[in-house]
Amino acid sequence: MPLEPRFRRVAALHRPFVDREQVMDAFGELLDDHLEAPRVFNVVGVGGIGKSRLLQELRQRCAETCRTATIDLQVPAMRQQEDALAVLRVELGRQGVKFDRFDIAYAVLWQRLHPHLRLSSRDLPFVDQSEALSQILDGAAGVPVFGTGVGLLRLLGKATTGMRQRHRIKADETLSRLDDLTNAELADAVTYLFAEDLRDGSDRSYVVFVDAYEALVPAPARAGRSAAQDVWLRDLIAQLDRGVVVVASRERLGWASHDPGWAEVVRVQRVDGLPMEARLELLAGGGIADEAARHAIATASQGLPFYLHLAVDTRTTARQSAAVSSEEILNRFLTHVAADEIRTLELLSVTRLFDFEIFQAMADAFDLPRHRMAWESLTAYSFVYPAGTRGNRLHQLMKAALYKRLSQETVRDVQALLKDVWDARAAQDQTAEDGVATKVRAVREAAFCGLHGGAFTGADILAYADRAMLYGGKQGVDGVARDLREYLDAGEGSAELAQTARCLDAESAVLLGDAEAATRLTPSIDWSLHDTPGARLALAGAHGRRIAGATSEAQDLFRRIWNEHAGPVRLRAGFCVADLDMCQGRFDDSLSITEQILADAPDDDFVLRGDVARLQHLGHRFAFDLDASGRALETASDLYERAGAVIEQANIQTNRAELLAWTDPSSAIDLAADAIKTQSELGAHHEIGKAYTALAVAQLRLGQHAPSAASFQTAAEALDRARYRSGRARAELFRAFLHARTGEPARAAASARWAVAELVGAEVYPTLIMVGGLLLDALDAAGDDIGEVTGRARAQIRPPGLLASLEIRAGELVTALLEGA
Repeated sequence: MPLEPRFRRVAALHRPFVDREQVMDAFGELLDDHLEAPRVFNVVGVGGIGKSRLLQELRQRCAETCRTATIDLQVPAMRQQEDALAVLRVELGRQGVKFDRFDIAYAVLWQRLHPHLRLSSRDLPFVDQSEALSQILDGAAGVPVFGTGVGLLRLLGKATTGMRQRHRIKADETLSRLDDLTNAELADAVTYLFAEDLRDGSDRSYVVFVDAYEALVPAPARAGRSAAQDVWLRDLIAQLDRGVVVVASRERLGWASHDPGWAEVVRVQRVDGLPMEARLELLAGGGIADEAARHAIATASQGLPFYLHLAVDTRTTARQSAAVSSEEILNRFLTHVAADEIRTLELLSVTRLFDFEIFQAMADAFDLPRHRMAWESLTAYSFVYPAGTRGNRLHQLMKAALYKRLSQETVRDVQALLKDVWDARAAQDQTAEDGVATKVRAVREAAFCGLHGGAFTGADILAYADRAMLYGGKQGVDGVARDLREYLDAGEGSAELAQTARCLDAESAVLLGDAEAATRLTPSIDWSLHDTPGARLALAGAHGRRIAGATSEAQDLFRRIWNEHAGPVRLRAGFCVADLDMCQGRFDDSLSITEQILADAPDDDFVLRGDVARLQHLGHRFAFDLDASGRALETASDLYERAGAVIEQANIQTNRAELLAWTDPSSAIDLAADAIKTQSELGAHHEIGKAYTALAVAQLRLGQHAPSAASFQTAAEALDRARYRSGRARAELFRAFLHARTGEPARAAASARWAVAELVGAEVYPTLIMVGGLLLDALDAAGDDIGEVTGRARAQIRPPGLLASLEIRAGELVTALLEGA
């Protein structure tokens, strides 16, 4: 009969820790070595050898003299840089370390990954533990807060406490440059500031424990994408030069192959099986009194503490000790556990992590005990480990053994049950707890369960990836994609799921503006576009080509999806077709497609409808029909307001300033300033550049030449940072008029020629090419080449009957800019 839970729990918690003194001594020596350089203690051993338990013991022994924190890479969320840093920050913050600069940088990164959300204590991890972020949000007093470096530093400057702290933060050079960094650079900066704050805030040494390294980089992976998954971890550890990092892995770390310098930093400590004397000591301390039983178990265990602990968990007797192998020890353990418990453990082997709620859901579904004592009995076993915030996991060996006992039908039933639990959690309001983004974790786990339950299609995975994007930004999507790739690498899945994985990779590349990667993943679109994964993969490939400036090729792909796909991707592809039709002067085609989109779009999709109205506004504006442009802009504004679309409403501010620069330049000045402030808070460099361009044009029309020159320069810098080719060309074209107005015809001609060449290269805006040609004609600097270019631009205009009125309005615009009319 099994022990009563209260007795077994005592045995599990107070089991002796034997024959690891050599490891302890080596760790102590490294801890006493106060070199200001990274120190890595690599604990290496096979599964079941006791590495996790050893890390727990090491942490307990140094907790009184050092600050400590742990990330367990068996927990899927901990394999993501964003979550791992947040968890470390929470653990160390509770021990007195201040992370003011890191907190602000993390908020900026979080906002980059969640551009559709405002910063709030409900969504952003560890706000309640952060003095700096709490001051910012408290001081905002209900005003929407967006996470840009400039905006957060300005809000912190208004705080009424912590003057020395505010001065230190505002003077930090890295913080002041956050908004200028790419996403990858920003992630590096966040890691750097974590290490800097930990270095500055530690009056004593610290030890960071990293368990189950092989879960981050599986042993067979030696190169390519899989091997690169630990780059963020290596980067972090390389900067932790005032403490020790303990990494538990099945094989020794191979980091020296990436950088030979690691050979001097990493100290490898093998953890082998316990010698016979230590095995017997552990068994005796666990209550197995019979000498014959102890020797039989000690021999069969092959020195792995995992199997010795199993014997102790059930107080194996002499009669039960005839096991002749470690596998039989495990099986004998299972035969001496109550039937209800073993059934519950079998069901829990399907999970990656579990808690009391999951335990109760399974117990209810399979008619098993669900009370608190049953839970405490299960979690008292030696093979149950804590897994992050309020979770648990089974030891890998026990998990594998239990899983083999289940039928595939039962596994599918359990996965379906787990999916329902995680779906329900994803629907809850709370989104962050102790540094873990709980909503995105729930979405990821639900997707994992649906996938492994065998019921998910590629479209299902993409739907969950979209939800992960909503709650967790790019890193949320990356978690879903990683689970899918591991599923495929295990030999599971279909061709459709393989295509879905490629789609997620391509969409991730587009999100980062990596045109090369998106194009490489879609070298030729030779698959069906009828299903959602195929259509979205093609859409990502088209976006990659558009980013790279291959506009016509992108347009062909967008049009193929619009014509061949009948599902949900069609409308977004149609919008892209209409956008490029407008940009390339096919105003009739653009109008026709936008009308079809409005006819087919759901009535409550206010964002898509607003996007279409805003596109119509731009089409009218680039056709110089400013009255119609204004009407469409107000329609878009109303739709975005109904949707509560914060980013889109901010972009309306920019568009309104651009329009007023032509119709009411005096009013445009203040409106452009408001747009600049809003877009600066959002960190949208391309929109900042557009708003400064609008301000510069308004100032030019009012004869404010010096302010206009300064605004054009600022616009050019912002647009260069954003790599916004066509926007930069527009700014330079209008700056050419400033040069002409200030008596610099050579500079005016050079700017106009450069702008025209950029617009031709990007294959956009023939009406602006016409404007550039008219300006160069006025400057007597056109030449035959410009005549040919503007001739081709005129030929692009559709419908052809629009050309005559366009030329008149373009001429009026050039006259107004040159003469100040």
